[in-house]
Amino acid sequence: MFRAASAIAAVLAVASVSAGAEPMKPLTYPETRKDAVVETQFGEAIADPYRWLENDVRTDPAVADWVKQQNALTTSYLQTLPQRAWFAKRIRELIDYERFGLPQKAGKRYFYTRNSGLQNQSPLFVRDGLDGAPRLLIDPNSWAKDGATALDAWVPSDKGKFLAYSVQDGGSDWRVIRVLDVATGKILTDEIRWAKFTDIAWIGEEGFLYSRFPKPEEGAEFQSRNYNQAVYFHRIGTAQTSDQLVFATPDQPELGHSATVVNDGRYAVITSGKGTDARWEVRVIDLKARKAGGWKTRTLVSGFDNKWQPVDAIGNRLWFVTDKDAPRGKLVTVDMTPGKLTWNEVVAQREETLEQASIVGNKLIMSYLKDASTRAEVFDLSGKNAQVLTLNGIGTASGFNGKPGDPETFYAFTSFNQPSAVHRLDLNSGQTSIFAQPRLTFNPDDYAVEQRFFASKDGTRVPLFLVRKKALVGKAVPTLLYGYGGFDVSLKPGFSAPRMAWLEAGGAYAMANLRGGGEYGKAWHDGGRLANKQNVFDDFISAGEYLIREGVTPKAGLTIQGGSNGGLLVGAVVNQRPDLFAAANAAVGVMDMLRFDRFTAGRYWTDDYGFPGKEADFKVLRAYSPYHNIHAGADYPAILVTTADTDDRVVPGHSFKYTAALQAAQVGARPHLIRIESRAGHGSGKPIDKVVAENADVLAFLAQWSDLTLPK
Repeated sequence: MFRAASAIAAVLAVASVSAGAEPMKPLTYPETRKDAVVETQFGEAIADPYRWLENDVRTDPAVADWVKQQNALTTSYLQTLPQRAWFAKRIRELIDYERFGLPQKAGKRYFYTRNSGLQNQSPLFVRDGLDGAPRLLIDPNSWAKDGATALDAWVPSDKGKFLAYSVQDGGSDWRVIRVLDVATGKILTDEIRWAKFTDIAWIGEEGFLYSRFPKPEEGAEFQSRNYNQAVYFHRIGTAQTSDQLVFATPDQPELGHSATVVNDGRYAVITSGKGTDARWEVRVIDLKARKAGGWKTRTLVSGFDNKWQPVDAIGNRLWFVTDKDAPRGKLVTVDMTPGKLTWNEVVAQREETLEQASIVGNKLIMSYLKDASTRAEVFDLSGKNAQVLTLNGIGTASGFNGKPGDPETFYAFTSFNQPSAVHRLDLNSGQTSIFAQPRLTFNPDDYAVEQRFFASKDGTRVPLFLVRKKALVGKAVPTLLYGYGGFDVSLKPGFSAPRMAWLEAGGAYAMANLRGGGEYGKAWHDGGRLANKQNVFDDFISAGEYLIREGVTPKAGLTIQGGSNGGLLVGAVVNQRPDLFAAANAAVGVMDMLRFDRFTAGRYWTDDYGFPGKEADFKVLRAYSPYHNIHAGADYPAILVTTADTDDRVVPGHSFKYTAALQAAQVGARPHLIRIESRAGHGSGKPIDKVVAENADVLAFLAQWSDLTLPK
């Protein structure tokens, strides 16, 4: 079925050929079975010859064999690239620095992660007091020989007696929640399974709320659609079978539910949603009345119309960030006095987009986005007397967590040329100090970080970050353009060791803040989804044209990259403008837009994509679906598709089918390959060894086909 030997020979014959060299001999790809699968949808016959590649690689030997042959071909090709060894070495060196996570305080204890540099997973430490000696609490590096079992979320109980933590294995979205005694480090017998997309919300020291799905059918754990999520209460020291059902909607199985508990322990807040949009119903449980009345909920907000992000509570007042009558966000309170619900605005909407708010000490800390960079301000509890926190230029600040009455909060700041440093803010004095700062193996001052704006096809002004060595400003160099454009997700400045390796190699990096994201609030999101999705592709194409027109990159030096919804972006724009790009990396992408809602979490994405089963949405999806719009015979850029066998967010069948169609379409002599990682998922929890190897492969591939010359 597969002619692997001839394919590998063909790879070796063309491995040294770059974008501008002639002649190029096309690769001989493994032969992929084509089935006569045709379905008529709204009057159009839709062929799907590679549907068999949707099957789970763990249970279907034919899919497993296809993966094996494709990986053999891709590995043989990538190993011949002269740039790969340099990137692998330099990425490993750049990532080898001490990294601290944001501290979280519980009682008198401070919990935080610390990675010495090259540890596959970051261990969790605790200090008794801010100046106490660090004590190792959890080392996930001991959990699996391949480093692919990760510590995901971790939440200490109110006084820091216990710690609940979730374990992620092989990159899957499924989580196992366990509990340990902080004083002794002993792991208790408590174990929660089939948790996914869940918070962990402690009620004092007695137990916690969490969300889980019913146990899937045997063999369907990584592909079946997720329905009937419910909120449960787990009491410490009991079996999961004894957990109490707190809230569920069996008459609306498509709803998802998440629970949080305010810092004084008075209220539990349950938010319910239908999809990925922040459009929620809100219910509250008075925990003081729980023993008398059980888990009785009180509805605060009905109808799935707006965002209601819980902040905290003081007395009978609950605080929320909402976009009701404020598409860029505002801060409100509701008086929970029995018999009344009185809403009041505390901080009104403004030009910047409000991302989050917290109450720490007797202050409000508000975090805004201004042209995709963080602007943080401190208010009093009435929403007055704002003071702007001084941050270090273009970048992203995160954290600002704490409780009413706390004297301090911690935040991290990062930028394209600055790894994350953790700062402590004293709320009494207003002074900041360094809690943890990495030692660097490069000079941040050698790099120029700019923000520019370009006009999209319809004239919309779109922001773009541009990073390169100062010595290369004014020169056209191979450029890596990154984008996402969806699900209200804002792309913000941040440090990446692989990205820095690309910059050190002499390339430029550009990140476009496309419509569909959340950078400018609801209108920006709406401008790039559903029937407006083409705007995202136009924005990205316009960004590439701008970089060429401005002399940032030569036409033969523009490469692109995107993951998940960004993988869809890459697949779509390559189909629409194959002439514009030298090389592309489509990572864990949504590539079949007519069947995405049939697997795992795909049904949630209809908020952004629409419903393939509705004719109006189908026509939009059919027009840009990467799998269905490959132009046979066109001259495509070099393409490296990347995915993983345990990705149960965007199942790997999307990438498998797209790659098979790409290879069969004879779209030019440049390589069109797929790299399939084992024991990895959609991205989170990936060990450092796999991160280094994958990025070395991807950057070597992009460098080869954009003529990036490495430092001597």
